[in-house]
Amino acid sequence: MTATPNSPVEATLAYAEEFHREDEILTAARGLGEELGATPILPAAGAALCFLATAINAKAVVEIGTGCGVSGLWLLRGMRPDGTLTSVDVEPEHQRMARHTFAQAGFSGGRMRLIAGRALDVLPRLADGGYDMVFCDGATQEYGDYLAEAVRLLRVGGIVAFGNVLWRGRVADPAQHDPDTIALRELGRLVQGDERLRPLMMPLGDGLLAAVKLA
Repeated sequence: MTATPNSPVEATLAYAEEFHREDEILTAARGLGEELGATPILPAAGAALCFLATAINAKAVVEIGTGCGVSGLWLLRGMRPDGTLTSVDVEPEHQRMARHTFAQAGFSGGRMRLIAGRALDVLPRLADGGYDMVFCDGATQEYGDYLAEAVRLLRVGGIVAFGNVLWRGRVADPAQHDPDTIALRELGRLVQGDERLRPLMMPLGDGLLAAVKLA
């Protein structure tokens, strides 16, 4: 169903988005991310990440796309107090900002491992089955490759999640054929067709696709 301006569907989605409020630390990190071109996920999607991490009692989480720390902070707040976030980003400056964000929120350096580099170079070095959750918010056209790595990294019962999967309405519009939109549609087909995964598409923020690893 397509929402028209001021329609009940649009109003409902706006209400759901506004239900989750960011504190001053998240708001500041969001502003930095937007200034640096590392646009963060929206609050409702962040709250969903926090919820998922809490629900599975996550101790070890991988994040692809550190940005300035918005999604990482949502994840850390949902993880166990002894958990570690491993976050990968190609921009060391973004990670410097993220480290500041995490420190402001009271998380010590021992709670995160920030790795500067291309995700597809870093992920193969991480341990098979060693992680509870993988969140992907990096290069859209690499999402299919991230999925393959995530399934390897996750324990059974772990969750992989992808941000911005609705791509500002483009994915649902059959007239759109840009490379990012095509990559996101292919991701959806890959997740749906993988018998090892049980997926859920959530229309939160710009779309959050999550899947539990069954086997």
